[in-house]
Amino acid sequence: MTAAGFALRTDGVGKRYRKGWALRDCTLALPAGGVIALVGPNGAGKTTLLRLVVGLLAPTTGTVEVLGHDVTAGTPRTLSRVGFLAQDHPLYKRFTVADMLRFGRACNPRFDQGLAERRLAKLAIPLDRRTGALSGGQQAQVALALALAKRPDLLVLDEPVASLDPLARHEFLQVLMGAVAEGGVTVLFSSHVVHELERVCDHLVVLDRGRVTLTGDIDTLLAEHRLLVGPRTATDPDRAGAVVEAVHSDRHTTLLVRDGAIPAAPGWQARPVALEDLVLAYLRRSSEPGAEVTPVGAA
Repeated sequence: MTAAGFALRTDGVGKRYRKGWALRDCTLALPAGGVIALVGPNGAGKTTLLRLVVGLLAPTTGTVEVLGHDVTAGTPRTLSRVGFLAQDHPLYKRFTVADMLRFGRACNPRFDQGLAERRLAKLAIPLDRRTGALSGGQQAQVALALALAKRPDLLVLDEPVASLDPLARHEFLQVLMGAVAEGGVTVLFSSHVVHELERVCDHLVVLDRGRVTLTGDIDTLLAEHRLLVGPRTATDPDRAGAVVEAVHSDRHTTLLVRDGAIPAAPGWQARPVALEDLVLAYLRRSSEPGAEVTPVGAA
């Protein structure tokens, strides 16, 4: 953990490519020691942000601070403390698993080969098998073992379960959470599988159109938001400023509101909101024509 208790801090970060801005005005302060979910639609800027965090890209504007150090400086000491697993689980397909472990040891000064071998043995993944002959789930587990064997303080995962079947996805997340519990590593986890994030992640960042639309501790965000169901109306006049989304049927209106401490008005029923519904509501709001994207939640 850094002195300030943050694994990652960004201030006004933007990244521009030839066709336009992939990320704009991104300001975050993400806590150390937990699992942080990064979600958003395709093209939202998630991969760009992750590549900025691990030093593969330099920001066009703003600063990126990882583990208390400016990552744009690219110092080997800082980068050695960061592990990165890309979406396609990059492995040399003609290498055996043992070859990949030797490669990892040669490239990383803190590499713990014994740790990687023990993790793979628990999963019954043979060291003499070529990585290209492994299943997709096994390849993901080898890539995760390599990343964890680096003994990182921050582990960055870019859609690591996107191509996995439900069983392989469950096994991957189980191994990941065990590693977090054992080693205290901070994880920044990009995923489309929102409903699974609620049970593995502590903190949430929602990106849309290159901007942060929602961020905060997941339990706090869920406690602050709720659904109100009542008679059809344009809006609840007592909560006009707190309404995130309004959905109308012939006879009823359902409001997603951010004012969990205020009791429901007469004739209205309050219900808890699921994480997936919360994320989708903010994404729909930010995608409305003419909508101004303003970050919600204290970073």
